[in-house]
This record gives sequence, structure tokens and C-alpha cells, in this order.
Amino acid sequence: MPAIHLRLLSRLWAGSPNLLILLPLILPSAVSAAASAPAAARQDPHAVQQAVLSFLQMQSIGLPGEVEITSGTIDGRLALPACTALEPSLPPGTRPWGNTTVMVRCTAPHSWTIYVRATVKVVAEYLVSTRPLRQGQVIDASDLTSRKGDLTQLPPGIVTDWNQAIGRTLGGNLPFGSPLRQDMLRAQTAVIQNQTVKLVSSGRGFSVSAEGKALTHATEGQPVTVRSASGAVVSGIARAGAIVEVTY
Repeated sequence: MPAIHLRLLSRLWAGSPNLLILLPLILPSAVSAAASAPAAARQDPHAVQQAVLSFLQMQSIGLPGEVEITSGTIDGRLALPACTALEPSLPPGTRPWGNTTVMVRCTAPHSWTIYVRATVKVVAEYLVSTRPLRQGQVIDASDLTSRKGDLTQLPPGIVTDWNQAIGRTLGGNLPFGSPLRQDMLRAQTAVIQNQTVKLVSSGRGFSVSAEGKALTHATEGQPVTVRSASGAVVSGIARAGAIVEVTY
């Protein structure tokens, strides 16, 4: 017989021997009630993993290519109390791709926090050089080819869109087979200083054009000053083909 029952018998005998008559009725009921008491509910690890996956899927919206997300396992020995309000977030300084960590907080009915490891792959085509390219070179389609891989394992800012590269000027040397980065691209010069340019101005019902000489360099879309044939200095917006749009 367990020690607690022996102590109970001793007290009952000392206080009132007649109560021992009731023991066969009391003890089975007490033991049955203790055995039927529900254990404290524990948090399902799979629910935490699903919260992490859903959170990272939201963070991955807009990324190019195919996104593959896997969540690390959660040690079942943690025996966390069941939670009805899981709040995943990224710790400060953490990226939502590659090998990452998600912080999961329980806000109700208990309070606890765990960190779950996860991996986010972004598989897409990106651009690499087909030959050694020099700084200042204007990129055309023959200079590049596409390659498929996990962007999270490459330097940030990898170019995946051909339209972002063709016609742009290379800001540095690019060895053969190297990925093209956005920070290496420069807008092509549309107007060169002392170049003869075409001044164009248009409005409702009219269009005027004249020649002038550019006083500064400018890439497409940048402001530029031009001296007209009459000697007047005007400002406009540089466009490809040595054209300057002037608005009066």
C-alpha cells in the first residue's frame, strides 16, 4: 500500500477507529478520481512548424523563381504548454531566406518563446557572363546567358531579368561565368558633353524641334543643360539617341 495511504490509516485510527469502517468506500473513489484527472495539455510541435512555414511563405511573396521552405524539427521533450495564439517573427538582423531562424512566441493562454531553424531556397534563372566583360562596356544579349540555381547561395542583388541588363553600362570588370549583380550596372550615357543634340518640345496641338550643344553628360532620364543655336541655355531631360525633351 502506498505511503500516503498508510499515513491516512494511522491518522484515522488515532482520531476515530470507527471511521476505518468507511475506508473500503473512500479509498477506491479517491484513487479513481486521481487516476482520471486530465494531464496538462501540451503544445503540438507540428502546429508550431506549420506556423513557421506559413510565416515564411508570406515573407517570400514577390521573390523570383520557385520558393522551397523547410522547417527544422522541434524537440518534443520541451513539453510546452498548449498555445492558442502563436506569433512567428524574425529576430533582429535575420533574413527570411537561406538558413534562417524564426522566433515563435505564445501569447495566450501561456507565455513562452522558442526559436525554430528553417531553410528557404529561391530557385530561379539568373544571368552570368559568357566572356570576360570590361568596365564601361555596354552589355548586349551575346554577353550573357542564363543559369538556374539557388539565389540564396549567391551574393545579394543578382540580376534575373534580361531587361535590367541589356543596354546598360558595366560599372566594373566581370570575369567569365560570373553572376551579374545590380550594383554593377550603370545607365547608358544618353548625352555626351559638347555633343550635338536634338531639342524636342511638344504640347497640345504643337511640336517643335531644334538643334543645340549639350553642356554636360547625362544618362537617360537625367536632367541636362543645352545651349541652343541662338545662344540660349535651356534645361531638359536626356533621352536615348541624343534627344533632349524640353518643357516650357
